[in-house]
Amino acid sequence: MASQPNQALPGGYQLLNYRIEKQISAGGFSLVYLAHDENGLPVAIKEYLPSALVLREEGAMVQATSAENLNVFRYGMKCFFDEGLALAKISHPNVVRVTNFFRANETVYMVMQYERGRTLQDYILHRKNEIKENFIRRIFAELLGGLREVHAHKVLHLDIKPSNIYIRLDGSPLLLDFGAARQTLTQEKSSLNPMYTPGFAAPEQYGHDREALGPWTDIYGVGASMFACLSGFAPQAANLRMEEDKQESTKKLWRDQYSDHLLELIDWCLKLDSLERPQSVFVVQKALMARNRVPEVQKKTSLLNSLRNKFNKTGER
Repeated sequence: MASQPNQALPGGYQLLNYRIEKQISAGGFSLVYLAHDENGLPVAIKEYLPSALVLREEGAMVQATSAENLNVFRYGMKCFFDEGLALAKISHPNVVRVTNFFRANETVYMVMQYERGRTLQDYILHRKNEIKENFIRRIFAELLGGLREVHAHKVLHLDIKPSNIYIRLDGSPLLLDFGAARQTLTQEKSSLNPMYTPGFAAPEQYGHDREALGPWTDIYGVGASMFACLSGFAPQAANLRMEEDKQESTKKLWRDQYSDHLLELIDWCLKLDSLERPQSVFVVQKALMARNRVPEVQKKTSLLNSLRNKFNKTGER
């Protein structure tokens, strides 16, 4: 189904009590704007606008491109609204905060807290082959704390990748742009092109069995994102891996640069068989955090022993 060139809402447009400043990102499923509320505070507003189904050439109103597309569009709008409702119940420092959602212009809008920083994808591009293990462990251990909260609310992200992981100015990570509504829409309506990111989507996301999806699906995306931190690019796409798996073990590729423990963890998360992956985020988070503390303990112990030896030698003179 061919995509249509949708126009964004113009700067200065008044959307309920929000004033649109500019478009800040676009995808095949939605547009995201920077806006300000009635108090002048910045917010990010996500507009449900699947380019394969609707067209906006002028003005603000959204129109389906056919009667068939109208039904699919409305079904997707319900999925998007339900996702916003679920996310609004989640309050965690590492998950984007949804503050409002509403209908207007024949579509749905999700209002989120605006954050300053840059994506992990940008970070990777500027520091290719220079990302330290401690950074990877810290960022993903914190991020997984937020993902645990998401899963506790019976929500899956289904689009974890470096461009959906935001690094705030204080260095803390934030999980953005959930893809569950997109996944549901394309699974239920097979006439739509799949909306997932090759390399970061798990093998089960290529099928039409929603029962196959679970926390292990998001864990694949986490593993692929950690892999991208090492390599600067995504792993081989899962559908291609299922035909002929050319994905080399991270332990083989980067053994001299990172600990075996981290590399084995990434390979575990990237298993093609979902049953062979970690089954809960807690398992992955615990591995990252526990291992991360070991070097610090060893450093302190080594320093203490060094001081003791120095003191003993001085006392022997």
